[in-house]
Amino acid sequence: MNMHHNSRIAPTLRRARAALLRRFDVSAGRDAGMSTVEYAVGTIAAAAFGAVLYTVVSGDSIPDALGGIIEQALNTSV
Repeated sequence: MNMHHNSRIAPTLRRARAALLRRFDVSAGRDAGMSTVEYAVGTIAAAAFGAVLYTVVSGDSIPDALGGIIEQALNTSV
């Protein structure tokens, strides 16, 4: 790239960077992060989801269903 080309791009990049920084400053001002209550609720929801998922996966229905699907696929004639 030549110097003339860089001199035309630099002001455009500075304006774009400034606009982007202003946008982030405005959005961060509205809600700077989660509060302690939001963390607690999120943690409880994640733990509950994990417990439900563990119960479903560790039960007999999932291995039986997968075994049935595999057995059916192996016994299918082409």
